[in-house]
Amino acid sequence: MEEMDMQLVERLVGENPKFRMLFEEHQLLEKELIEFEKKRYLTAEEEMERKKIQKIKLAGKDEMARILRDFSATVN
Repeated sequence: MEEMDMQLVERLVGENPKFRMLFEEHQLLEKELIEFEKKRYLTAEEEMERKKIQKIKLAGKDEMARILRDFSATVN
């Protein structure tokens, strides 16, 4: 991410409760995915859970991008 984008993200984390919640959830989901990656083999249940987490994480990322775009449009 560019430095300007990171500054906007930091600002939104401080000012926008929804964005902050999405950002924190994104970080937690990333940690869960890292734990799955550490395993040599995933059971069928673990694989389903990993895919579920990926989908939730992606949806959150899309929502954060939308908020960031909207915010950038009002700042510029």
